[in-house]
Amino acid sequence: MIADCFGVKMLGKLSSTLHRYMSATSYRSDVLFKIHPTVCEALAEHRPVVALESTIITHGMPYPQNLSTAKEVEDIVRAEGVTPATVAVLEGKVHVGLSSDELDFLARSKTTFKVSRRDLPYVLSKGLFGGTTVSGTMIAAHKAGIPVFVTGGIGGVHRDGENSLDISADLTELGRTPIAVVSAGVKSILDIGRTLEFLETQGVCVATYGESKIFPAFFSQKSECTSPYNVLNAEEAAELIASTLSLGLQSGVLLAVPIPDEHAAAGQQIEEAIQAAVTEARLKGIRGKDVTPFILHRVNELTAGQSLKANIALIHNNARVGSQIARTLAERVHHPRGGCRNHVNRNQASKPQTIVVGGINVDFIAKGKSKKLLLGQTNPGSVCQSFGGVGRNIADCLSRLGQTVLFISAVGADSHSDAVLNHCRHMDTRAVVRMQGQRTATYCAVISESGELSLGLGDMDIHQEINKQYVSQYEDQLTSASLVVLDGNIPVSSIDYICSLAKKHSVPVWYEPTDADKACKPFVSESWKALSYTSPNLAELCTMNQTLCLPTPQVLPSSLEDVLECAATLSRPLLEHLHCVIVTLGALGVLVCGEHEAGTVSLRPRKHKRKGRLCAVYYPALSIRSEETVNVSGAGDSLAGAMMAGILQGKDTDTCVRMGLLAARLSLFSPHPITPSLTLDAILPDRVHPQPWPKPTCMWMES
Repeated sequence: MIADCFGVKMLGKLSSTLHRYMSATSYRSDVLFKIHPTVCEALAEHRPVVALESTIITHGMPYPQNLSTAKEVEDIVRAEGVTPATVAVLEGKVHVGLSSDELDFLARSKTTFKVSRRDLPYVLSKGLFGGTTVSGTMIAAHKAGIPVFVTGGIGGVHRDGENSLDISADLTELGRTPIAVVSAGVKSILDIGRTLEFLETQGVCVATYGESKIFPAFFSQKSECTSPYNVLNAEEAAELIASTLSLGLQSGVLLAVPIPDEHAAAGQQIEEAIQAAVTEARLKGIRGKDVTPFILHRVNELTAGQSLKANIALIHNNARVGSQIARTLAERVHHPRGGCRNHVNRNQASKPQTIVVGGINVDFIAKGKSKKLLLGQTNPGSVCQSFGGVGRNIADCLSRLGQTVLFISAVGADSHSDAVLNHCRHMDTRAVVRMQGQRTATYCAVISESGELSLGLGDMDIHQEINKQYVSQYEDQLTSASLVVLDGNIPVSSIDYICSLAKKHSVPVWYEPTDADKACKPFVSESWKALSYTSPNLAELCTMNQTLCLPTPQVLPSSLEDVLECAATLSRPLLEHLHCVIVTLGALGVLVCGEHEAGTVSLRPRKHKRKGRLCAVYYPALSIRSEETVNVSGAGDSLAGAMMAGILQGKDTDTCVRMGLLAARLSLFSPHPITPSLTLDAILPDRVHPQPWPKPTCMWMES
């Protein structure tokens, strides 16, 4: 017993010590990684960037071919409209992007280390210099947010690897770092079959680039092995990479590019020389780590230098293909399928049409399989992870529907933020700050078999970092936006600051209260009078009225008639200043309250004082069977986001509301709060639901 207590105390001390150490050193990762200004600017502006390794400079070629090749590769990348980011370690810091002088230094140096994952801690701790391998470059690229990395060839399982266990760290890195690696496959001095088997075990998606599935063998277009898949062009490759990133997988993608046809003949001669060198090494009894250097040296001798020329040509081709893929990926991510594909220049991008300020959550949704969940015991069900947060959901929805959106939020510097930001690559997240020593917000929802929320738990402290001081950095964008959306997770001070700006500059503001407790935030001051729209449910609407010291029912009504009357009555006083109140009624539908116009409510932002009568228009929800419901956490946000998109596109009220109802239904069918299949075409009422819609019901409000 004493020993057990002592062990617990020691464990507690160790945990406390580690926590203090991590808090004290959490800044070190940023200090040890240095991103070149040109790369940093390209990433901030969502322009394509390609990562390049440096062991080809430090260990792969003799001087001066190594320097000229490195500069030629960077020039090829730039010619494709992409920013090159050569990665290396200089004086104990990982550099992502090198200057011309730094490239020259690496090419001439004879004391650099070959830096893989294993070597990074030592080389950095000693302040040394090194060229990064595929593994080392992948880590740096992922840290910087670069999704595409171009190299010559990757390492693999060595011949006799089943006995020696000589397996390249490149393969395990591909299994745990979500980067797309563009290479010419694997050299035939390695065991290509076992290499592909190992990649399968690591969960790495492998595809040959081109019409064939045959896996290339570096100098040769063909090996005796095939890839599981192939992609025909840069568009298909970008689609594959985007799918991987959107899923939040922690494994990478390997794209194997065959050597160009014009170099294939020389490549075949080199392959013959490789086989001769392999045989010679075996006859001479050369084993282990000495095999590869011996074979490469002999191949260069046997081919009279032709292998070096083919190597350079192959790397040039990979750089060209990889840059085209990176450029296509950037275009696809910034303009997802179904969204706006018009060119956006840098000035336009700096002044987004809509700004969303709110929270990001990593959601864990647990759905029971029985009609009643029993407390105090394990219930059968399913658990899935998705990425939510009201602000993130609305920004996601608007982005997928073709709107230019700047999303202002905060996350921790942890694995959750890596996953959620990868998932949000189609969004403009340059205003999402990563906070060292903080946790990304997480939310766990337990829902019944019918899809109703039974219990929710949230770790949301990070949302307090979306404060006035941080938000004020985007004052220019806030004052010129067509619409600003606030979610109730952000601090009251931020809401007050944004509302004061909006009132001064006549910017419409939409407030999404997120829950009943947070619905009061703009109403504790005069800030609510600067709002144009709000989208509460009935409980949140009650809170708003209570905060204004207005009468509210003690018990919420249940019948449809009473619900509509209650919602209209509670919305009436808010409409003295707000333009529109959209009351979400869950499975019952939505009640839109505001100024009457042409038989319905006017949703267009108005600059004049209200002149017409007030009315409330009820739209029933679309029918859906409870067993079809997968996730209820994003339906309301999908409704609001799609309605916003309709308003911004100048659509009539009926179309806006029906777009919202269709988006909400799609959300219910998806494990994600905002379904990745959401597009404008998918929610246009006349296309998706051509049959007559239920006629909305109009209720007049007292003046």
